[in-house]
Amino acid sequence: MQFSPSAIQFQTLALFNQGGAWRRQLAHDQDYHVLVWITRGQGRVLLDGIRRGIGAHNALFVPAGSLFAMDMGRQSIGHVVLVPAATDLRLPEIPRHLRIREVQAQSELTSLIEAGLREDQGTRPLREDALEGHATLMSVWLRRQMLDLAHAPERPNAAQRLSARFCALVSQRYRSGAPMADYAKALEVTPTHLTRAVKSATGKTAAGLLSERVLHDARLLLAETSHPAKQIAAFLGFGSAAYFTRFMQQHTGQSPSSLRSKAERVP
Repeated sequence: MQFSPSAIQFQTLALFNQGGAWRRQLAHDQDYHVLVWITRGQGRVLLDGIRRGIGAHNALFVPAGSLFAMDMGRQSIGHVVLVPAATDLRLPEIPRHLRIREVQAQSELTSLIEAGLREDQGTRPLREDALEGHATLMSVWLRRQMLDLAHAPERPNAAQRLSARFCALVSQRYRSGAPMADYAKALEVTPTHLTRAVKSATGKTAAGLLSERVLHDARLLLAETSHPAKQIAAFLGFGSAAYFTRFMQQHTGQSPSSLRSKAERVP
């Protein structure tokens, strides 16, 4: 289960990060598009199979279904735009990380998002039409920046390309319970080569990223549904509830029931 907005939403970075650091720091994908605009602070982001630094005046576009993780410092400030996957907006089909150095371009996006945020928080008639209009201008801004040769991405090396393919595969198959050897076979490489490539591109092993994706879904289901642990375990491809409990304790130091109780106490 994932939160999926039925309409365009503008919100602060602080609100986007509510509910526990794990929600953004663990590798995961979402069934909606996300634009993140950082105006202060710095951190690290996993996007398109590469882990890199992110700072002020950086924009991230994360298409629905793209493996993603973000770890920002506590003093970071920014805004986030959530767009339903079934949108008529013309948005990029690939993830992008843009470092915006031109003051005019920075001001343009900030103004568009702040106007959208005010509209989102208001109750005026035709609110959803206005939100779509602001988002349309935002998508034009984004595509203009991508057409600018100054923002052309560096050509990824072989390890980064393999890592991106692996991350896409994880988003598709993480609930299958398949071992790492199956992922390597699907990508036509050896498990050792896959692990080295992913480690080089992300700083984490392939098995580690796969575990993060499973862990994120497990914690989300425990926090936001009443499904029993046994049912969640089967849904995520675990052979037994006992194996699922061991996995959760290994990665969080807590049992599924403890994690659920803790989530229920979070306001």
